[in-house]
Amino acid sequence: MAPGFGSADLFRMIGSFALVLALMAALLWALRRLQSRMNSQNSGRRLQIIETVSVGPRQKIALVRVGTHEVLVGITPTQMTSLGQLPEDSHISQAAHATPPANGDIYVA
Repeated sequence: MAPGFGSADLFRMIGSFALVLALMAALLWALRRLQSRMNSQNSGRRLQIIETVSVGPRQKIALVRVGTHEVLVGITPTQMTSLGQLPEDSHISQAAHATPPANGDIYVA
């Protein structure tokens, strides 16, 4: 008998490949359902990170919303520091076109 693939080996390989593809599709479907379930559970949270900007290799500035307040936070590997608080009635899109406040509030352009 000559070495090589027989028809039974070919069908076994195709079947195994189809099984692997079916398992991957089932895993992808399960992960999407889990992600949508987690997003629906997080919708009631009061703490949200709106945006982060890296200012160095290990330093970031983050805009964090806590309820209705927005707080600018500096983050380093050893600490987090509040840099300022945005007024409650300000929105980032409005602040880009407004003049900077004179009372010491943080202005984000």
